[in-house]
Amino acid sequence: MWGIRHVLPATGQLLVCRITGNLKIHFTDYSCVNRDLTRAYGNLHYNHSVSMFKNLLILSVVLLPVHQLRAQQHVTFATEDGGKICADVYGKGKRAVVLAHGGRFTKESWRPQAEVLAAKGFKVVAFDFRGFGCSTGPGDKDMFTAPMANDVLAAVHYLKKHGAQTVFAIGGSFGGAATGDASIQSKPGEIDRIVFLGAAPNLPADQLKSRTLFIVAHDDANDDGPRLPGIRAQYLKAPEPKELIVLDGDAHAQFLFQTDQANRVMDEIFRFLSAP
Repeated sequence: MWGIRHVLPATGQLLVCRITGNLKIHFTDYSCVNRDLTRAYGNLHYNHSVSMFKNLLILSVVLLPVHQLRAQQHVTFATEDGGKICADVYGKGKRAVVLAHGGRFTKESWRPQAEVLAAKGFKVVAFDFRGFGCSTGPGDKDMFTAPMANDVLAAVHYLKKHGAQTVFAIGGSFGGAATGDASIQSKPGEIDRIVFLGAAPNLPADQLKSRTLFIVAHDDANDDGPRLPGIRAQYLKAPEPKELIVLDGDAHAQFLFQTDQANRVMDEIFRFLSAP
């Protein structure tokens, strides 16, 4: 995103606009802008001051670095069982992160976290599991029985194919379970580290091939009861190195980012992904 500012000479009003990656122009308060332009310049739409502002706006767009105009890329890639996965790519770099959403979310839900990760130097792929968005594949009518680990591995392989040297993964809820299963089914070294948000693998955790961080709220629960005991049991089985962080509250998985602990969750994720 890029922005420019211009002071209206008749009123001293600071006019600010934002230019997003797709070249759409957004004024901070469009109704206010219209009112103040009229008050400052009357109805002369092409007077000198307005022309100056328009020229400055166009020049700013022309001079924007290319990478700032491409904040996000939409891609598709195939799974090993013939599925098609739709994904959004953010940032660039040799270190990459796969973001696997939970059952009540889609790839778009990761955008705030993806943008922050990209700003930290990670290349990020947030994808839709089969049966979500435009992603398809065998078994996509039932998210609980479909081979979702294949979708995670397809995202990992996409990143490796496009230059990533190290791939991490963050999964929330059922997306975390699928990410854990993907680690178990992967070749050694394919997924370096996994962050589980309110989740654990479906398969035995002692078979995980990745370093792990489990983050769960103490009172996170579903119809079957608290999630913490099951997650702790899988954590205890997981190979070292591993970590378990139990937070206050009852927010589940990605809903943690909607609480006052969102910053702490991101800080813990950065620490974990950046540790030697």
